[in-house]
Amino acid sequence: MSALMWGQGKGKGVAGPALFSLPLSFDHFVLPRMLRRPVRILARLGEGEFQPPRFSAAIMSAVLIASSGAYGAYLGGHADGIVQSITARTGFAVDQVKVVGNRQTSEIDILDRLELDGWTSLIGFDAEAARERIATLPWIEVAAVRKVYPHTLEVRVEERQAFALWQQGSDLSVIEKDGAVIAPFSGGKQVLLPLLIGAGAPAKAPEFLAKIEKYPDLATRIRGYVRVGDRRWDLKLDNGITVKLPEDGEDQALAELVGMDHDKGLLSRDIAAVDMRLSDRLVVQLTPEAATQREAALNEKPKMLKRKPETKI
Repeated sequence: MSALMWGQGKGKGVAGPALFSLPLSFDHFVLPRMLRRPVRILARLGEGEFQPPRFSAAIMSAVLIASSGAYGAYLGGHADGIVQSITARTGFAVDQVKVVGNRQTSEIDILDRLELDGWTSLIGFDAEAARERIATLPWIEVAAVRKVYPHTLEVRVEERQAFALWQQGSDLSVIEKDGAVIAPFSGGKQVLLPLLIGAGAPAKAPEFLAKIEKYPDLATRIRGYVRVGDRRWDLKLDNGITVKLPEDGEDQALAELVGMDHDKGLLSRDIAAVDMRLSDRLVVQLTPEAATQREAALNEKPKMLKRKPETKI
């Protein structure tokens, strides 16, 4: 304690403690406990009493160079690259990727969003940034990226649910039930989706298609749902017949249509259209061939009557 009590018990003219030959004379001053040992070592070093370990200068120089290099890399924005390079070559390079939950999205597109270069370290890999990039893919609704040490990435995705195809002019898109466009039509199993045509069709389609589902036999024959003037629907059937439904009373019109087809085979005849827009009547339009045949038959009927021999009494 006497060595740390500077100026105590000393008479006038007695030299006080010195650090590197610099006099320190603070009367009645005691250093804090945490500083006593470092100051004592520095004082001994200044008086030549302390001998540093061998190679301490070389070690200190190496530490200084390394710290300077690390600080320079940090300032230059290269710290992440250095960490990636070192850890990738010590057994943490990503060499396996597991993708789960994708059906419409290709694994190639997902791998492209991960931005792996063959020497990407799992330690320095930014999983959150990769998740955000994957979430920008058209079909992806939810994405999660997880690191599985030492060298595996696991990607789990949930995709948006396709409801129908929507045609506007020459554009054909896959849409969700709320009408949001998912992606352009790309073929495959998407051809099995209901085809909606015309402006306003996506907004009205969920309710209308629920009505059609009550008549499975009719539903399987419909190839297109055309929204006309955003007021009513036309049904395009697989044999080319167009059914023009009324603006109001869709449920009753559908029930009558199915009933007439069941009883009289209406939708299997050689006709072009069934017009149900008028509440008090049903109009059937013949195909050009059927109209020609019907006209010929009507023209032939008077001739047949004239040729019929008169009956003598």
